[in-house]
Amino acid sequence: MDLATLKAFKPSEYQEAADGYQATSDTASAAKDTVENGISAAIRNKLEGKAAEAALRELKELGKNFHYVQTECALVSTALNAFAFDMAAAKRKLEAALADAEAAGCTVGADGSVTFPAGGKEVDGKVPEGGTVRASTSPTDPTASALERQAVNMHPNPNFGKAVEFADRIGDALKEATDTDAKWAPKLRALKADDDLVVSNRDWTDVKSDAGGVANGADAYARSLPKPPKDGDPAEVAEWWSNLSDEQKAAYISLHPDSIGAMDGLPATVRDEANRVVLAESRAEYQDKLAAWMKKEPEHYRPYISPITGLEVKGAVVETEEWKEWNKKRKDLEGRITGMDLIQGRFDRTGTDGLPEAYLIGFSPEGKGHDGKVILANGNPDTADHTGIYVPGTGTLLQDIGKDLGRGETLWHESNRFAQGQTVSTITWFDYDAPLQARPFEKGGGLFPEAMFDKYAEKGGPGLSHYLDGNLEARRSVSGNTDLGHITLTGHSYGTTLIGDAAKSRVWPEGALPVDDVIAVGSPGMQAKHAADLGIPQGHMWAEKGGGNDAAVRIGGKYLAGLGDDWTIPTDPEFGANIMESDAEDHGAFWDEGSTSLRNQALVIAGQYDKVTLE
Repeated sequence: MDLATLKAFKPSEYQEAADGYQATSDTASAAKDTVENGISAAIRNKLEGKAAEAALRELKELGKNFHYVQTECALVSTALNAFAFDMAAAKRKLEAALADAEAAGCTVGADGSVTFPAGGKEVDGKVPEGGTVRASTSPTDPTASALERQAVNMHPNPNFGKAVEFADRIGDALKEATDTDAKWAPKLRALKADDDLVVSNRDWTDVKSDAGGVANGADAYARSLPKPPKDGDPAEVAEWWSNLSDEQKAAYISLHPDSIGAMDGLPATVRDEANRVVLAESRAEYQDKLAAWMKKEPEHYRPYISPITGLEVKGAVVETEEWKEWNKKRKDLEGRITGMDLIQGRFDRTGTDGLPEAYLIGFSPEGKGHDGKVILANGNPDTADHTGIYVPGTGTLLQDIGKDLGRGETLWHESNRFAQGQTVSTITWFDYDAPLQARPFEKGGGLFPEAMFDKYAEKGGPGLSHYLDGNLEARRSVSGNTDLGHITLTGHSYGTTLIGDAAKSRVWPEGALPVDDVIAVGSPGMQAKHAADLGIPQGHMWAEKGGGNDAAVRIGGKYLAGLGDDWTIPTDPEFGANIMESDAEDHGAFWDEGSTSLRNQALVIAGQYDKVTLE
């Protein structure tokens, strides 16, 4: 880049262009929300038939298009701001060098060369003449640098050394601008969509690649942004976010959607925006992984060799070990894709029977312990009058998350029925390495199933505690300190053990878990003898038990696993819980529609304590 071009460069023009792209991104985001949570939701809530189904299919594709435009335009905006930032830095260096040269009596030519005046002590009766030094980058080679210093020291005109310095600085600024242009030109050219009207897996794969390219190029711009708190304290995170400009917030979401989506203390709307990008990118990534893996299928069968004769048995075959390993990974990839589709399925049910919009507050295809991570809210918890948070138990996996998302929806419908016009949000919280086996030898386990041990709850408890603090801080940032709402934390089975460890993990000055009520459903124990030991106020601990295999879970947790304290579980009178009536016929029936067990949970969530029926 030449001197004239850099002098004439106006970073503000690119920043204005960035603002334009961000405005387009915001418009696309609003259009997506209107399509998905407005028009489509209204159709699901009021219309049926083939025409409605066809319209919903078209609207779903339109929503995808708007989401893609939203994400890519935000990325273009960040890239333009980063380019302008880098170029502005180079221009400032050039302007400083030009000003210093002028102050020293030097003249800078159009090609960046520096002409210096005569000066210094007379030599043979003459003042050393002036001259011109060409613009160049500062020598980095030690030999060249030494020669330059030697030339400056030997030159009789002291202005020569100044001119060399100015020329080097000018050359450095021009090179920096040239390198910046060369770095960003291909990145900006790459930020364009395919010439079609279909947003495919390939498009979302490209989005992730584009984001990586922009992030790598925008390192200087990223360093200029205020950094989030290192320890992730939710209160500090909330304050950090509130102090960012709109441009800075947009940059963080476009450059690091996975980090922003996982940050406790941020508003649900912010985390949802980031996590939906992560979901779309992950869905495309895992589909590509599966397609590549399917091409590597090894031989399925081999002839069976009799262990007695050592001879091949005619017509008999067995599966090869190579195929078994291949198939195991195939199922894993397919399972994660299924889990992501189940989350998308929840988005697609918005409006059905009045179901509110969904917020993806946390997501990872892997999560902790390779089980995946899903935190999904029905309705906005930052503004709801009543929020119910549901923690699932043993055997929870991303690929089966539909069951637990369904329980969250059922709780919303039933709680909303009793909310007396107030707003309700229900959250399915799955962000821990859940034990897989509840019975001996189940799912490839051994004699002692994983659910017998507290280590999974002990490891995951602090994460739940941290999330709850973040939920409170997000609420404060959106609704204020005077409107903290009513929060109910519900655990099922091993999820109740996790809640107990979450409460016990808190240290001074954190205090008790920031919730108003706790419900233990089918609990094998909460690592405490009394509700008060967990900081739960009297009258605000609730418990339910069921028939069938639920008794085995509770008895096993109490006497075999020792997940309570002193062989005490929440449904024991001495624990201090309100034991609610329940007609659940087994361990998984507490959310059956029309059941007493579901009704009582919903009444607690809605704050209608006087209507709860107790044993």
